[in-house]
Amino acid sequence: MSTSSPHALTAHWKKFLAVGVVALAVVWYFAFAGVQHHDNRQALSVLVGSLFWVAVLIGMLMLTMITRVFDAGWAPLIRRNWEFMIGALPVVLLLGVVPLAFLPDFRHLLWEWTDVKHILPSGHEVGHDPILQAKSWFLNEKFFLVRISLYVVFFSVLTWAMRTWSFKQDTDRTASHTHTLHAFSAAGIPLGAVALTMLAFDCLMALSYHWFSTMYGVWFFALSIRLALAATVILTYRLSNGGWLDGILNQAHRHVLGCLMLAFTVFWAYISFSQYFLIYTANIPEETYWYNIREFNPVTGLKSDWWGVSMYLIFGFFLLPFLALLFYRSKIVPGRLLTIAVIIFIGGIVDLLFNAVPRQILDKTAPEGFTVSPFLCGGLATDLLAIAGFGAIVIGLFLRSATKAETIPVHDPRILESINYHE
Repeated sequence: MSTSSPHALTAHWKKFLAVGVVALAVVWYFAFAGVQHHDNRQALSVLVGSLFWVAVLIGMLMLTMITRVFDAGWAPLIRRNWEFMIGALPVVLLLGVVPLAFLPDFRHLLWEWTDVKHILPSGHEVGHDPILQAKSWFLNEKFFLVRISLYVVFFSVLTWAMRTWSFKQDTDRTASHTHTLHAFSAAGIPLGAVALTMLAFDCLMALSYHWFSTMYGVWFFALSIRLALAATVILTYRLSNGGWLDGILNQAHRHVLGCLMLAFTVFWAYISFSQYFLIYTANIPEETYWYNIREFNPVTGLKSDWWGVSMYLIFGFFLLPFLALLFYRSKIVPGRLLTIAVIIFIGGIVDLLFNAVPRQILDKTAPEGFTVSPFLCGGLATDLLAIAGFGAIVIGLFLRSATKAETIPVHDPRILESINYHE
């Protein structure tokens, strides 16, 4: 059998899982070593690595449900790969977010409001912070752990349902599963929107609990869809070059993915700018400081390296893909579309780092009482290793799922429409 056959691809799933486990073991080792010295930087690497892939997988889950609800004729061929991928969502949550939340040492370092005895840069205890006291009905330790548990349960049930009924259709050949999935998706979309919003609030926005943004959940949704589409382009490119999509995926499918990437690139930029503009015009200290520490060094008053990151997000993560995707050929030529997808994929990593890493770190030697985590530091290596580790596990579980069901949903009522889809 050719080394490029579907069987040859799926045969490597154990190798990917092994690589992922080893990489995460190394990251967790550094995280545990850091927590002994009250250093949360490596723990942030675990959080960023897991949330990056959570964003990718939630985006694929939402796309799966959206295409079900709207009976998208182009989607069945690609949707089966989303169904294979989303099975990894509960695993990523259990290996990353859940241990960070349930292990007290990590929880107190990352989400300082969970430790009422924590000393703030102002010199006061967290428990005496009037802002936290006003939010304590939501930001309290017990309710936080309950919410994290509910996210795992909810996304586990949702992914199980979307995969199980779709895979059953391969064997019993009945169209009733399509109708069931249509109804389930209609209910799952609004519930999933609420769940991903609250997940973004708890895991990212609550890292700086003084700060808040009512648009943060929408930003996370836009980022998730962008990353999911970019990952889909990269994945389908590989599968159409010596995989189970070889000779099946056509120009029209690439054009749809390119158009969606363009649409959500604009949407992400709109939400990101709107959030910044509203906070800038309101000029409320509890809101503006979040951007201030991402622009200026609190000690020197000069622009920090995070200012350069923000410029990259504007020009590299938005403007470059936006301008490229305006051209028709960029959306249909495989190599061009792949390049744009890789740019978006890398930009998504930077965007998450921009949101998670800059922190007010207690430093009594600094004039303001705190410093800000730099971008170019030792933690960047563990960030990338964590992303690679979780990614290897996701790919391994994807390939394993491909051994349990048909790689093409041959009994989906719209599969012929999808295979023969044209612009």
